[in-house]
Amino acid sequence: MQADKASVLKRLNYIEGHLGGIRKMVEEDKYCVDVLRQTYAVRKAIEKLEAMILEDHLHGCVPAGIREGRENEVVEELVQLYNLAGNR
Repeated sequence: MQADKASVLKRLNYIEGHLGGIRKMVEEDKYCVDVLRQTYAVRKAIEKLEAMILEDHLHGCVPAGIREGRENEVVEELVQLYNLAGNR
């Protein structure tokens, strides 16, 4: 992975910490709306993580794959990612 590994790991640590906090909130029967606000924050953090990794892939791996003559494979991977994202 070409992405700034430190930034990716920092975001993952944030997400893990947040998930632990949500677990604790559920265990302590915290107000549902407060729990949902935290799950929303985690979802946004995951989306940001995905965007960081995807941007790195588009700027690094995709051009490299094309230069190496793997255009069809690269396009198929991008189509798979697009479909995974629910953009069908």
